[in-house]
Amino acid sequence: MRVAVVGGGAVGLAIAGSLATRDAVVTLYERDALGSGATGRAAGICYDAFAGRADAAIAQRALDRYRALDLLEPCPYVWLAREDGDARAVGEQVGAMQDRGVDADTLAPAALADRYPALDTDGVVAAAVANAAGTVEPDAVVARLADRAKAAGATIQTEAPVSLSGATTVETPNGSEPFDAAVVAAGSATKPLVADVGISLALECYRAQALVTDAIEAALPSLYDATRKFYWRPCGDGVLVGDGAHAVDPENCDLSADLEFVRSAMDRFRAATTLSPAAASSWAGRCTATPDRDPLVGPVASGLWVATGWQGHGLMRAPAIAEFVAGRLSDEMVPFDAPVRDRFDPTRFDGDEEFHPLGDPTADWE
Repeated sequence: MRVAVVGGGAVGLAIAGSLATRDAVVTLYERDALGSGATGRAAGICYDAFAGRADAAIAQRALDRYRALDLLEPCPYVWLAREDGDARAVGEQVGAMQDRGVDADTLAPAALADRYPALDTDGVVAAAVANAAGTVEPDAVVARLADRAKAAGATIQTEAPVSLSGATTVETPNGSEPFDAAVVAAGSATKPLVADVGISLALECYRAQALVTDAIEAALPSLYDATRKFYWRPCGDGVLVGDGAHAVDPENCDLSADLEFVRSAMDRFRAATTLSPAAASSWAGRCTATPDRDPLVGPVASGLWVATGWQGHGLMRAPAIAEFVAGRLSDEMVPFDAPVRDRFDPTRFDGDEEFHPLGDPTADWE
């Protein structure tokens, strides 16, 4: 089977490698450099802290694959709440996660403070931890997945913008290339690419921002503050802090971070810890969203597949999603096939739905 993969981020590279190891003849096209889109600007947090069957299964498999590739740095993932309503949700989430086999526990605020003395837990009313979580470095993921795909026989073409003239026909600068199947995993560019062959996707773009602090001298987990709505994870000698999302036109997306985001993120980080570092670097990136916040993964026409709409979780899910896509195209069953096939079916929407990618119809668009 000859398969074209369009998009050289973590998802596209993982799919190309998984297909090539199943003896498919794979050509991957990336319009820029590998990992130059959302993957290269991702936070790199990987966890299995999900209560849903499909999400937990995918996350656990992805963690296993990243460990096998020697890419996962163990780092517990903590989420906490500062309001009673959020606190009840934390307890309910942990119970459901444990039912799914997730290694997660609730933590009393005092126990959290004992484990991580640099955290300021004043005002924290509930917390939980996913013990099997970790972090990955996006550049290392891209390099390893590309090496794996090439070793399995895949051809990778960079600086190679393409379009579709048919469901399985790729238009390159050198002419038309017919394939048996095509998988478009090109982030926000997926929507216009498949629109060329009459496919409409319920997909919107938003801009997320992140920064890295200068060096700190304290042990911290990866953390999500459900009340203050921001996250961080250890990154080198510093900490990566993320938030600052805004809906955007994907063709008009400023990839530098706003000064207001940097100020706000650092204020929240300092308020949540006993630390006072400065911001060392910052950036923004494109993320994709769907009306129900689940991705679009599956066939949209005969032989044409999409894998997009990650809501910021593409890098985290990439190895497992690749196994699902490659398995389906090779008529092999993966353990989490049934829940993923139904829940992530890209044809569950008409494609012309109007929605705000951040779930807030009153938010301003840039």
